[in-house]
Amino acid sequence: MTSVIKYMSLVTTCSVFAALISIVWQAFLSLKQLNKTTSILTGLLAIESSFKKPLQAPKVAVGYGACTDLLLHATDFLNYTEELVKGVGPEFTVDEVNDRQELLQTFAYYFQNGAAAERIMPNTELFRELIQIAKTRHRGNIKWFLGGNAPLMGTRFHLEGANVLLGARMSKKLRRLVPAEIKIAGDEIPEDDIHLILEYKSGDTWGPLVAPRANRYILHNDQNNPHLNSVEHFDEAVRNFQPRLLVISGIQMMDSYKFAPGVREARLLKVQEQITSQTYATLQHFEMASYVEIELLQLLRQYVLPYVDSLGMNEQELENLRQVLTHGRTTLATDWNPRVAAALDQMRDVFQILAQDYYKNSTGLPRRRLLTRIHVHTLAYQALLTVRDSQWERTQLAAAKAALTAHRHVCQTDMVCHKNLKGSKNVCLNLNFRSIPNLRYSF
Repeated sequence: MTSVIKYMSLVTTCSVFAALISIVWQAFLSLKQLNKTTSILTGLLAIESSFKKPLQAPKVAVGYGACTDLLLHATDFLNYTEELVKGVGPEFTVDEVNDRQELLQTFAYYFQNGAAAERIMPNTELFRELIQIAKTRHRGNIKWFLGGNAPLMGTRFHLEGANVLLGARMSKKLRRLVPAEIKIAGDEIPEDDIHLILEYKSGDTWGPLVAPRANRYILHNDQNNPHLNSVEHFDEAVRNFQPRLLVISGIQMMDSYKFAPGVREARLLKVQEQITSQTYATLQHFEMASYVEIELLQLLRQYVLPYVDSLGMNEQELENLRQVLTHGRTTLATDWNPRVAAALDQMRDVFQILAQDYYKNSTGLPRRRLLTRIHVHTLAYQALLTVRDSQWERTQLAAAKAALTAHRHVCQTDMVCHKNLKGSKNVCLNLNFRSIPNLRYSF
């Protein structure tokens, strides 16, 4: 009996000792990760602070369009219906959303892949019904924001000290959300286009589906933005403004929109004329977005891509563009967390194809430009490809700034908390930057 008690005591002692070792080891690993993350963040801040702003603010012109974003939680708004979404497989594709079934099916496809998506809903009556449901049944949970790539990028440029010109038509109510210092080229309209932004978090469930990462599904029924009606207003303003950087965005609103024959091509030709009329002292950047229509992407390859110096996109848009350039097809949902090496390979493929196209056709079309920069932004990392001795300077600073700004903008805070990182302690680090203005309003 005594020997049994001694044996049990020894086992208990060993178990406690093993548990203590495990706790100490986990604490060591956590502290090591904490020190590593703190070192990285401190290094990024040091690189950012090394930049000395010029005495004269750089001029940046950003087009096109603006909208109102209505944001709410996706899984609270959409009811999972097994009968409607059971047919959604890996090859599922819908270019536009015409009814409730297609809405639930497309959302299910992108939700389970953790992929961002933006789709047009030509059914105006159904879209207005969805907006009304959000405003009545979810009134306490919805948020209204200034929307559109151009206004958001313009606001960010302004915060960074740039002199900004924005090409957009918007209502008086929406104009109040744009910083007064930003010049707006575009007339006033009575009503803004509304984008329904359905957001979800990593790990959210919808029926049996689980989101592998946080993302958003965007639905719109735009009447103003697809026609790029601010281009003409922007044209004269840009000539007088003489920007150092011209940013083109918002063209994704043309995707799957029903134009009369030749209208879309004519509008893109107008964009081409605008960007090719700039001097080489003006750098030109095109910001990609969610495209599904292969015809529009081919038109972009003809009217826009050959005439810009820089491209910006996320990991899904990168693979989509690569597929278009190499195989003439689109891809809907890609790896939601691509390895850095894979993204770099895709960036090199895109750059090589566009560079070869430039050297092959530059003599016949003298206004073409050699692509000298690609910026890929993901939730996990920022990747920049620049051509040596090009006009794009301080690549290291740009990458550090992009990483810090992504957190500040998306999380609306200057703090990075290690409790939000898997396996990390509850420690926060201040990113030491001025607060972000409130771009919200209410109806």
